[in-house]
Amino acid sequence: MYFDQAEYDLKCEWGLGGLLALREASDAVVIVDVLSFSTAVDIAVSKGASVFPYRWKDDSARQFAAEKHAELATERLALGEYTLSPASLRSIPPGTRLILPSPNGSSLSLSTNGLPAFTACLRNAPAVGRRAASRGRRVAVIPAGERWSDGTLRPCLEDLIGAGAVLANLPGTLSPEAEMAVAEFMRFEKRLRETLLDCASGRELIEKGFALDVELASECGVSEAAPVLAQDRFIDDSVSRSPVLMPQESPAAGQNA
Repeated sequence: MYFDQAEYDLKCEWGLGGLLALREASDAVVIVDVLSFSTAVDIAVSKGASVFPYRWKDDSARQFAAEKHAELATERLALGEYTLSPASLRSIPPGTRLILPSPNGSSLSLSTNGLPAFTACLRNAPAVGRRAASRGRRVAVIPAGERWSDGTLRPCLEDLIGAGAVLANLPGTLSPEAEMAVAEFMRFEKRLRETLLDCASGRELIEKGFALDVELASECGVSEAAPVLAQDRFIDDSVSRSPVLMPQESPAAGQNA
């Protein structure tokens, strides 16, 4: 198939169509939705919470939350203790179960078909890269993108940069699409804050009063959490599994691990 990038270890493609095209030729998938699903999940999971992705604007979410004995996050502008705003999750208590609907990151997370699935942002890109590599050499990184008003995919700068940040921390051969994502990350690596604040998605959030969310999302490599989908929820893979040694870190022959 032309679009599965199967001849490469590291692949990258946009949105649901990209996920469906790449997942059969992959050992693990990483979903990147920087503003703001992946950043929200990182903050919650790093605090010891677990996060259930859920369909956006689905009336069954409240019933699902009751069944899971979980808190239901609301939209940013709605009244609620927890929302899709990463800033609202900075004080979430350990052990909290959170239902987090979103139009992009959650929807993709629910379409991984049992493939080991992580979600990554700039904050945890190195940590997620290390953990995803432990699941196999073939890793697909999916920038989620945003939506135009008619519901069609809007590829967005922040998710391409985030995908590149993950891919830059993975060993293996890069597809041309993955190589492009890495190049974009390297181009903006020294000015991530300014770039996210000035890109279209960032400016939209700032106008709505969520500049802090953009600030939090622009922090790179500050989190060691690696949110992995365990059945129906994201938990921290760096806690749930033993530490990973990358190939260059493997003990020398004859030494005890």
